[in-house]
Amino acid sequence: MSEHGAGGTVRDGGGAGPAMRLDRWLWCARFFKSRSLAARLCAASRVRVNSRVVSKASAAVRVGDVLTFPQGQAIRVIRVDALADRRGPASEARLLFEDLDPPVPRGAGADIATAAPPAMRDTGAGRPTKADRRALDRFRGQAG
Repeated sequence: MSEHGAGGTVRDGGGAGPAMRLDRWLWCARFFKSRSLAARLCAASRVRVNSRVVSKASAAVRVGDVLTFPQGQAIRVIRVDALADRRGPASEARLLFEDLDPPVPRGAGADIATAAPPAMRDTGAGRPTKADRRALDRFRGQAG
């Protein structure tokens, strides 16, 4: 069984070195705006630690662990380089991890279907109606 100490550190017998709660580390590393969002992702079994699906926010994270989780439309694969003492600025948060699968920059190798420019509308034509949006979706080959 795990015991939780002050400051979000986790002590359990199954591993070497200091550890930290997964939801707290994800929040400190600024992947999520709130700790409850990170906990919700963990509870939904959407996070993997070293290729093992984790279903609890209290799972231990250690230096060297590889985390895989969805963030927006991308799947993030990162390696934990350090544990956080606090949720500091973004410049400090970047030192906590290494991105093993960095996102592809816009325009570089993007698929033609995803890189389509927005549909042009005449000035003063107003906002598209629901029927207009559905017609555009059909034209672009998207479901919905």
